[in-house]
Amino acid sequence: MDGNETVDRSDSDRPERSDESAGPDEDSSGADAATGTDEPPAGDESPATGSDERAASEGDGEGSMPGVPDPEPEASDVPEDIQKYARFTKMDGAQYDRVNEFLRDRTYITAREWAIARLCSDFRTETGVEMTKIGENLPDLVPFMTDTYTPQAVNQARSSFEDKVRTAGATFLYGAMCDFFTAEELDDVMYEATEVAKFLLEVEGVDLSVEDELEAEERISSVMREVREASEELRAEDVVDGEE
Repeated sequence: MDGNETVDRSDSDRPERSDESAGPDEDSSGADAATGTDEPPAGDESPATGSDERAASEGDGEGSMPGVPDPEPEASDVPEDIQKYARFTKMDGAQYDRVNEFLRDRTYITAREWAIARLCSDFRTETGVEMTKIGENLPDLVPFMTDTYTPQAVNQARSSFEDKVRTAGATFLYGAMCDFFTAEELDDVMYEATEVAKFLLEVEGVDLSVEDELEAEERISSVMREVREASEELRAEDVVDGEE
């Protein structure tokens, strides 16, 4: 035997291979498959294994990740005025339920109605309100809103806000005019209402100076004094008419 016996044997005379030398046609659960390497067949002149070829391919910057989208187009899909909108930045991380609970305890409106009413004011144009833009970009505009809205849903929320403000206004005005509250009690009601309103404005990002606050409070107080005076005159007239 000259050491080249295996080369001279025919295929049928060759000894069976052990599991350790199994080629690629063997069970993939063998040692080579478990390590993730592909052993080249005997006599293969190429020195690169399958894993080396894959590494070389991954190292190639051209065409290495076909089908992976570029993230840049996604950012450009958001309109510029939406990206720059910063009304509710102080509410980053806030949950809708907690915002809603706060409003429910102090106002008639919901978090949804509050947010959309503000957006309708900010995105009002000469021809109307941009309902579609507001609805499609609602999660980008308001941190505690997580779903997009249809234009119809935006309009419904705006209408609901308007109805509640009118109803609350009528309720308050009646309470002020019916002599249920004393002048001091009415001042307390106005003070509490003003504090809540100022807080909501500050959360929205409105920068209220001390002068602006004092001016607003004076205007409100002036209006309420006129309301009380008018109410007293009406009640006095009713008394005179009743005596006649």
